[in-house]
Amino acid sequence: MSVYVDKAIHPYGRMKMCHMLADTQDELHTMAAKIGIQRKWFQNRSAGWHYDICQSKRDLAVKLGAVEVDSRKLIELVRKQRKIL
Repeated sequence: MSVYVDKAIHPYGRMKMCHMLADTQDELHTMAAKIGIQRKWFQNRSAGWHYDICQSKRDLAVKLGAVEVDSRKLIELVRKQRKIL
């Protein structure tokens, strides 16, 4: 089981954001807590459950073991999530 961060860079104000997903919601919430992301920022949408995180949090997640993925892998992970639901 793993946590994943994509390589996207979406501007949001002065920040650049990306997505953090995981194989399970428990893993996702655990990593979010470790990197200081509040649970209220969790997004549970039909496009997949995830957190939007800034680049500094992304770097910390990678340091703690998150796997960097490209957009193709991200889509594969979202499709996998939909099968779970």
